[in-house]
Amino acid sequence: MNGDDFSRLLEEVRACRLCEADLPLGPRPVVRASPGCRLLIIGQAPGTKVHQTGIPWNDRSGDRLRQWLAIDPDVFYDVRRIAIIPTGFCYPGRDPRGGDLPPRPKCAPTWHPRLMPALTDLRLTLLVGIHAHAYVLGRRRKESMTETVRAFRHYLPEFLPLPHPSWRTTLWERRNPWFAEELLPELRRRVTSLL
Repeated sequence: MNGDDFSRLLEEVRACRLCEADLPLGPRPVVRASPGCRLLIIGQAPGTKVHQTGIPWNDRSGDRLRQWLAIDPDVFYDVRRIAIIPTGFCYPGRDPRGGDLPPRPKCAPTWHPRLMPALTDLRLTLLVGIHAHAYVLGRRRKESMTETVRAFRHYLPEFLPLPHPSWRTTLWERRNPWFAEELLPELRRRVTSLL
């Protein structure tokens, strides 16, 4: 797919209204990619701040993700280097039990099969959060998010699963020191070599 065709596809994604009736803030698909990207980040779904700005990971979770990756925002948002394609492209709404609802189920099956084949230079895909693990890894994921992330070497070199970088994982990180000791150095080494 050439650059013009890919640009038209992104316009089509951004005009998507498949889930409009179920979206409390209305549709605003958030996606960034270009055919030459070497790193892909598949997350869950935008939060309210990302919905407002249209900029993926433009919140505290994004700050923490960039800290994990040890890259600054200029590199993170360089669409020639990093593609950001979530499993849900629009803000799904608030879960009454806390946090946001899961990504809408139509997004990834509708758009990933059309977007992914154009990303022919990909070398690594980061799977951020349990919804990305579930969608991409399917039956290959482990019994829990922790076990899936701890088994990160099993999924390399194609995928590297991560927890969602929200404030909720601060305690999780303290309880799982191997994340900072083993996974983050490997993540940073691979990301640096790609970018």
